[in-house]
Amino acid sequence: MFPLSCEALRVKLKNIRLRRQLTVQCDCYQRDTCSGFTAVLHNEKAIVLSFRSTTRFMQLVEEIEKSVFVKIQSSWMFGVKVSKYFGDGFQKPWDDYIALNRMYPVYGIWVTRHSLGGSLASLTASYPIGSNSSMPNGMKLVTFGQPRTGNLQFSITHNSQLKYSFRVTHWRGVVPHIPLQRAVHCYHHNEEAFYKYNMAANSVIICSDMRCSDGLWLNSSIAEHKHYFGKQMDDYGESGWVLKE
Repeated sequence: MFPLSCEALRVKLKNIRLRRQLTVQCDCYQRDTCSGFTAVLHNEKAIVLSFRSTTRFMQLVEEIEKSVFVKIQSSWMFGVKVSKYFGDGFQKPWDDYIALNRMYPVYGIWVTRHSLGGSLASLTASYPIGSNSSMPNGMKLVTFGQPRTGNLQFSITHNSQLKYSFRVTHWRGVVPHIPLQRAVHCYHHNEEAFYKYNMAANSVIICSDMRCSDGLWLNSSIAEHKHYFGKQMDDYGESGWVLKE
């Protein structure tokens, strides 16, 4: 997870408890892994669920193959469908969430991650609300460069469940535009926080229409997908990295 970003944040966010990091095989060739960690921020009264992004570019190719060419989708709650790749990787951190929620029932739930991990985060944020184990007002979801995750009904259901939900995208980054919507009928949920160019604070647009990244003629940049807020995503996990005030 860049590997464990909470190590980098420990100097700024006090009173953190890391519960566990989980790593599981998540592709059909058994060569790549999905990973996540659970933690508690006592000062913020929040339980954090975070999922690691794609470890190799070939893992992203595997996700595309499983979603686009094989066209297999997993059943989800309320009769909706989600990409089988994401559905396969979701279930593992669930026991940790249940345990932490019982220990800290008044804490909010913060769910986050980048790229492939963003879709796993999206499923994780949706599931406790749908299973009546968490209230919608306590759930916050923020993802970065998230791919399309489920069918149209999944998108509609997600929008009705979560009031605090943002998909941060960077200019022409490629991953938010896969799998192809017309090919497998995968859709995004609200809201997109679309940053242009160098991701200056005044460049963000909050929308879910062609004013955001779908309105660009070209959106195939791998470099911009891996670069957020002036840093390569891998740099955010370095132990010595310090947040700006």
